Amino acid sequence: MAKQEDKFKKVISHAKEYGYVFQSSEIYDGLSAIYDYAQNGVELKKNIRDYWWKAMVQMNDNIVGLDSAIFMHPTIWKASGHVDAFNDPLIDNKDSKKRYRADVLIEDYCAKIETKIDKEVKKAAKRFGDSFNKDEFTSTNSRVLGYQEKINTILSRMGKSLENEDLADIKALIEELEIADPLSGSKNWTDVKQFNLMFGTKLGASAESAMDLYLRPETAQGIFVNFLNVQKTGRMKIPFGIAQTGKAFRNEIVARQFIFRMREFEQMEMQFFIKPGTQKKWFDHWKETRLKWHLSLGLGADNYRFHDHEKLAHYADAATDIEFKFPFGFKELEGIHSRTDFDLSQHEKFSGKKLQYFDHEENKNYVPYVLETSIGLDRMFLAVFSNALVEEELENNTTRTVLKLPAVLAPNKAAILPLVKKDGLPDLAKKIVEDLKWDFNVVYDEKDAVGRRYRRQDANGTPFCITVDHTTLEDNTVTIRNRDTMEQSRVKIENLKNIIKKEVDVKNWLMKM
Repeated sequence: MAKQEDKFKKVISHAKEYGYVFQSSEIYDGLSAIYDYAQNGVELKKNIRDYWWKAMVQMNDNIVGLDSAIFMHPTIWKASGHVDAFNDPLIDNKDSKKRYRADVLIEDYCAKIETKIDKEVKKAAKRFGDSFNKDEFTSTNSRVLGYQEKINTILSRMGKSLENEDLADIKALIEELEIADPLSGSKNWTDVKQFNLMFGTKLGASAESAMDLYLRPETAQGIFVNFLNVQKTGRMKIPFGIAQTGKAFRNEIVARQFIFRMREFEQMEMQFFIKPGTQKKWFDHWKETRLKWHLSLGLGADNYRFHDHEKLAHYADAATDIEFKFPFGFKELEGIHSRTDFDLSQHEKFSGKKLQYFDHEENKNYVPYVLETSIGLDRMFLAVFSNALVEEELENNTTRTVLKLPAVLAPNKAAILPLVKKDGLPDLAKKIVEDLKWDFNVVYDEKDAVGRRYRRQDANGTPFCITVDHTTLEDNTVTIRNRDTMEQSRVKIENLKNIIKKEVDVKNWLMKM
């Protein structure tokens, strides 16, 4: 666990040092769980969003986009259930006076058991070498099976208690597991209580006439209330989807783990409208499709797993999470939910307007079912960034810090470096910058020795360094260096675009799906 914490501290430190993520309002001591994306972070975030959008909207003939407003009519949140049921189970420690999410305390306890499983797997892998079969080991080893059974029992009980709103049993489970306050070690807990997560605000010119509103806690409802508008104006036939990216706001009492859980965050969601009775087929389809999208980025198949929900929302008939192995363990990255017809039916009921689809083949109207995929853009950012940050030992007994971002997502695709700041080399390097920047984000870097500049660009995640030297003046060639392999080759300036494009083109990455 200490090693994981050290890794996570390095991720947070590196994100600030290299202009990816800053604490919001830092000069005023900041705001808890609110962050600003810096000059490189905003580019990485945009590239992740674009990569999702191309795969979800541009490459699917039956999925279109939407950008709904953050402010929406307050009855929407009554219809969706957020006013009455959008709660987190919270528990206070009487000695430390700290507040925690009760379910997260239990999940963290289970994560520690998972760490024990990982240790058993690593020991066995070391013992058996190349003949080691991980799947066979984890499905037959008695110690691993015992650990896994304990995890399943705990999470199953927690899920049932949350579903039944049996908060007393949640507290009893925490006490039975002897879960202590992470800060003080105290086990002196209060009862568990529910806390609504929505931010309230006002709309109107004066306090007397102002309407009570909420900042949206999710982007999905903007899609549901626009279902019929999009379907009719786009002449969409079921099955079809509506995709949206945008900010959402939740008053997280226990916000933590850097940008993993924030009060202001961004979602990338797609609601897929389907014929009732076909939800199992589409649930399996989107599970497979979304995992392939993640794997196309090359972050490692072992870092992903599905986690089926023990506790289903009252409107859902299936739900699973794609979990990613963050520095602090496996956590939810994306949710895939079969929502039945709950959303459209609720908005029909509360608005008094029909939200139905006329099926010409069956010659009848019906309220479509919905299959949802929802991913947190900030969590995806953290998954990519934390996975990419590595310390490498080199052959000369030195180390380098390198941010091995997928080239398609990297903020800058290349850095152009004049070997020295004289003899016309800077002018030629800047000319190359002017040519390449029409197609790629590139940077010019002339400060320090070229070796130090290489290290700086490695740590910044730049896939290529292009060095202009005196030979360039003679034959129009430059040295291009690969970030990941550190291999260097001599190429013609006129070939740079094609070399970079081959590595960073979205098509080449998405074709891996």
